[in-house]
Amino acid sequence: MPRITYTVHADSRIARIDPRLYGSFVEHLGRAVYTGIYEPGHPEADEQGFRQDVLELVKDIGVTTVRYPGGNFVSGFNWRDGIGPKESRPVRLDYAWISKETNQFGIDEFANWSQKAGVTPMIAVNLGTGTPQEAGYFLEYCNHPSGTALSDLRAAHGRAAPYDFKLWCLGNEMDGPWQTGQLSAEDYMKKARETAKIMRWIDPEISLVACGSSHSAMPTFPEWDRIVLEGLYEHIDYISCHQYYENEGNPKDFLASFLNMDNFIETITSTINYAKAKTRSDREVMISFDEWNVWYLKTDPWDAVFKDKAKRFQPAPPLLEDHYSFLDALVIGGLLCTLVNHADRVKMASLAQLVNVIAPIFTQPGGDVIRQTIFWPFQMVATYGQGYALRSFSRCPTFETRYGDARLVQSALVYNEERQQIVLFALNCDFSQQVTLALDLQGFGVTRPRTQVLLQHQDLNARNTFDQPDNVSPRTLSLQAEPGNHHDVVLPPLSWNMLLIDIC
Repeated sequence: MPRITYTVHADSRIARIDPRLYGSFVEHLGRAVYTGIYEPGHPEADEQGFRQDVLELVKDIGVTTVRYPGGNFVSGFNWRDGIGPKESRPVRLDYAWISKETNQFGIDEFANWSQKAGVTPMIAVNLGTGTPQEAGYFLEYCNHPSGTALSDLRAAHGRAAPYDFKLWCLGNEMDGPWQTGQLSAEDYMKKARETAKIMRWIDPEISLVACGSSHSAMPTFPEWDRIVLEGLYEHIDYISCHQYYENEGNPKDFLASFLNMDNFIETITSTINYAKAKTRSDREVMISFDEWNVWYLKTDPWDAVFKDKAKRFQPAPPLLEDHYSFLDALVIGGLLCTLVNHADRVKMASLAQLVNVIAPIFTQPGGDVIRQTIFWPFQMVATYGQGYALRSFSRCPTFETRYGDARLVQSALVYNEERQQIVLFALNCDFSQQVTLALDLQGFGVTRPRTQVLLQHQDLNARNTFDQPDNVSPRTLSLQAEPGNHHDVVLPPLSWNMLLIDIC
């Protein structure tokens, strides 16, 4: 049985974790909105049509920000279609997802839903078919107090006070050939720069996120990021990263997805540092990892359904409805550890997406809602991963993967001063053996492990269903540990673990 010594010192702080690291994403795609978060007539719908059973799970999972309305959808989106009286809103074709958009849910509804969900909106502007001027009009409608045509229009629609959205994305994946209005790095940089200027003139307090490469395997990566960063460095606060993973037949490679994410973040960090030096800037641009998840895109192409012409351009068709396994949940846990361990540079992130579409929450139209397996590791880290990320020192065995040699145990440590608590998140990637972590906690005084929360199942393919909604769910173990600063923690084979350690 492997035994690994983890040495952690109270002063070995990576950075304070920004709560916005635990964000998510709602796009007009499939059933994310319609029969997802919004379903008038549902037994659980409130007076605004928002599903309260879904709202309860959104609060339970601990999501802090929600990116909206896309995603690929935003590159053909006209924000004006989703404001004002619903009976006068136009029905449009959505080129991104070969669907029909009714616009019964728009920016006004999203603002109200966000308030009820207790999340911070992160709004994307259209830099595909859209223009810098239209992005400015959108911001003016949302944030300008009053006295202009658009701010007064917002008041006429029932919202006198500004929405005051402070997080804005300058388009989405604009290097992707699948994107409506794809641009070269130079053309995107110029368009985004002029958009940023207008938006900051309207509201200097906003934060702006520029598009990075659509994913790390893109031919444009990382040259796109370099060009964009050099041209926009003084105009933006974040650059985006997007990455999805799937099991392509080798579970060990799949488990090691965290290593690929780690390398991606380090490459982007180096590119940011280069751009800062090149532009002689004093500003710090951070990373918004605003799309990440497990997505079975290669084995289940999203557009396969549209080979039947009769299924094209339907309202809210069921798309990208991945049903997640226990193995998928383990991978999500490993990826969350990587995000926490890069808290010095990754300040925002968005699990893509929130409901129905590659999501931790899944609904039946007119029926029930369940937590998918990936709900649990996200909920644990979002709830308890508050405070300072800590750097640990260990000699950990490795295993070979397509990404290189990966650590047998992927972990993250967090120190919460307010709770006087240390939290260990750990993924044991060993298929057959339990692993003992020998924790050496220095500089914290006397500590005592109190609780271990364990996610484990005998079947890697086990899923949660409406018939068995708790098939894969965590177990809580009360620990009878002696106080001190050296503690042994046992991680069962192929398990996701959270250990709560009190500082006495």
